[in-house]
Amino acid sequence: MLFNSFQFVFFFLIVYSIYVILNRKWQNGLLLVASYVFYGWWDWRFLSLIAVSTVIDYVLALQIDQRDKESQRKFFLILSCIANLGLLGFFKYFNFFTESAVEIIRWMGFTPDPVTLNIVLPVGISFYTFQTMSYTIDVYRGHLKPTRNFLDYSVYVSFFPQLVAGPIERATHFLPQVQNERTITYQRIREGAWLILLGYFKKVVIADNLADIVNPVFNDPSAHHGLTIVIAIYAFAFQIYGDFSGYSDIARGVSKLMGFDLMVNFRMPYFAQNPQEFWRRWHISLSTWLRDYLYISLGGNKDGPLKTYRNLFLTMLLGGLWHGAAWNFVLWGIYQGGLLIFHRLIFGRSKEPEKIHLGRRIVNIAIMFQFVCVGWLLFRVNSMADLSVLIQNLFAWETIPWIWVGYMAVVLTPLLLLQLNKEVSGDLLHIKKWRPSARLAVYLILLAYIALFGKVDGGEFIYFQF
Repeated sequence: MLFNSFQFVFFFLIVYSIYVILNRKWQNGLLLVASYVFYGWWDWRFLSLIAVSTVIDYVLALQIDQRDKESQRKFFLILSCIANLGLLGFFKYFNFFTESAVEIIRWMGFTPDPVTLNIVLPVGISFYTFQTMSYTIDVYRGHLKPTRNFLDYSVYVSFFPQLVAGPIERATHFLPQVQNERTITYQRIREGAWLILLGYFKKVVIADNLADIVNPVFNDPSAHHGLTIVIAIYAFAFQIYGDFSGYSDIARGVSKLMGFDLMVNFRMPYFAQNPQEFWRRWHISLSTWLRDYLYISLGGNKDGPLKTYRNLFLTMLLGGLWHGAAWNFVLWGIYQGGLLIFHRLIFGRSKEPEKIHLGRRIVNIAIMFQFVCVGWLLFRVNSMADLSVLIQNLFAWETIPWIWVGYMAVVLTPLLLLQLNKEVSGDLLHIKKWRPSARLAVYLILLAYIALFGKVDGGEFIYFQF
């Protein structure tokens, strides 16, 4: 069930009309049923997978908490990691690793029999797997006590607004909201409605329209050259931002209507001045997860520069692989790790933006955006062969497709102005402080864009494949 579908609108209206008249316990029961209906809409067979994952970490977290010996606590934590990563590895990476091994063996001159399975990737498995893993790790580290209420924990794992594409919530932040009474206030409704409107604008106007520029180039790279490829890369930068941040906005908005606060997943990432700052602004729930549970576990920056660079490299390599079972994602992770290492080698720790002169800041932002777009080229290609063709064709001349440029300018202008206002004000909900007439004008403009350009009931969100 897609957020940008009429099925979801009807689904949410029915759920919400019942939700608001129930007490907390019955609300949680309704949320669990609704979440399983929402997830089962894609493929009911994978409901058993999320149920198994929920039971495993619920039981193992209790075992960790009940043990006094460190060796026993660590045993159950390792068991949790093996179970979660085992499920993720089988469904997401089995064919990738076996096919890669076959290619290596063939390169060595042998002719092995490939072993592949017809495995369907469960929607959102990377998101809820990391969410359940963080729960047992936090219990092991003493950051929270495990809940004995299985219903509350199940809602934490399967909460439908953020189930399939995040944000990846932490139990320390979200579980108390599940366990306590929620208050639906006028302020929450206002903020939630704004986030939903903004999210739909980003998805159906920006992401789905820019897909018409991006897809022809990346699906047929041999037919395009020069600046056409450059424009398609820039278009993809805003397509993936509109698509993914749009999903997060809708998820946060729907949650606010029900009295929940999800973590902010994006903070104007294309205003970043360096790689460190970019990852503090882009997919924040993943970048902080990788930092807290992988980078720090590897040693962080405690054991000298060389090990710090190693830890950065491994963290981003695995972060790239998290996105998909393909070599372009591995290469994208290597590239991101290389950017972080290079920046740290040359500049050390990044400075706070407000301490830098405005002119220099603008130059830094423009340069960093180019580095980000190089990464998006690696991220978007369908294969390594396509990447080779695109790089070769990039240096061949082709007339600038001005129609694409003009179309991008039309659909992106409202977003760029809103993003600039947020960046300058430092307030993600700064619009709520505007005069009523100014707010109304923005709402009407976005609604007009959705009516004129929106592709309602359109394509899936990009991150559903991860």
